[in-house]
Amino acid sequence: MDEAFIVAAVRTAGGRRGGRLSGWHPADLAASVLDALVLRSGADPACIDDVILGCVGQAGEQANNIARNAVLSSGLPQSVPATSVDRQCGSSQQALHFAAQAVMSGCMDVVIAGGVESMSRVPMGLPASLAHKHGYGSPVGRAMQARYPGVVFSQFTGAEMVAHKYGLSRDALDRYALQSHQRASAATKAGLFDAEIVPLAVRTAEGEATDALHAVDEGIRHDASLEAMAAVKPIAEGGLCSAANASQICDGASGVLVANARGLKALGAQPLARIHHMSVLGHDPVIMLEAPIPATQRALDKAGLRLDAIDLFEVNEAFASVPLAWLQALQADPQRLNVHGGAIALGHPLGASGTKLMTTLVHALHQRKARYGLQTMCEGGGMANVTIIERV
Repeated sequence: MDEAFIVAAVRTAGGRRGGRLSGWHPADLAASVLDALVLRSGADPACIDDVILGCVGQAGEQANNIARNAVLSSGLPQSVPATSVDRQCGSSQQALHFAAQAVMSGCMDVVIAGGVESMSRVPMGLPASLAHKHGYGSPVGRAMQARYPGVVFSQFTGAEMVAHKYGLSRDALDRYALQSHQRASAATKAGLFDAEIVPLAVRTAEGEATDALHAVDEGIRHDASLEAMAAVKPIAEGGLCSAANASQICDGASGVLVANARGLKALGAQPLARIHHMSVLGHDPVIMLEAPIPATQRALDKAGLRLDAIDLFEVNEAFASVPLAWLQALQADPQRLNVHGGAIALGHPLGASGTKLMTTLVHALHQRKARYGLQTMCEGGGMANVTIIERV
């Protein structure tokens, strides 16, 4: 079986809700990443066999196969096909897995995997809430209700459950959140994100380009303090999780170009990383956000690697309780985790977060001349993807 390599990896800087990326139609936002991947890899656009994009809010401007619309908004020829994936927050990480599987099988040689989410223009939960509002029912049917009687599936409840299960205090969650902002701020000031970010012109609400350039993650609080975080009210009365120690709503797009050996030869390109392992695991959908723990354990076993062989970890900061529980359960080194900050500071653009984290991981491995990186993230419905890469 062929091996899968990452040839290029880019992302937009995160934009706050209603912020500097809110003037971008999501298809155009994703197209900017597709064009950047082609430019940076030196690829002939006609060599791209497929485009697979993750997107969670597939409604409104993100409906009707956003991936194909992104291709038709880009410089790629219309002969390049595309499809959209929804594995909730792991959507673009799953897109990467599908792309890698395609080139490993030999069915394709060069595939772009990525994701996009404009949470300003397509609010979180809109596909379900809009349908329900107009009388078209709920995603949870009778059989699922019978299997989980009385359960209201909620990531917010899951985050609280994880915090309580692992004995995490509000202070511990806030301290972790503060660290995320501090690390992201330090990485930004040191220029460590420069190579991975595609600068974009800020657009007006009407979509017209302005002279302002968006090239820095908008959500980082460079002056964050523990006192300010502690003053933020919890999401639930008497709870531990707050907006201060949870991921930020974010607009953004990201992507990676994946190729096998034949693809590399056709592109005339040198790879950045080799995909060493990829897997996905289903877990308890009630606590929901704990899945990265058993998924990581299983992935390491299948890959024949010990945790201490992994140089860098990217565990999505959906809520601070998730990476903290992961660290505790696996007894992992906190100095290797989310070394440039995470979604608490940089934002969590849902369907774009998988390849966003992978982009940061690939570049961080090269900056540190490290070998192995592992990425995982919690996903709605109680799932987690795991990807292990090796720098080449």
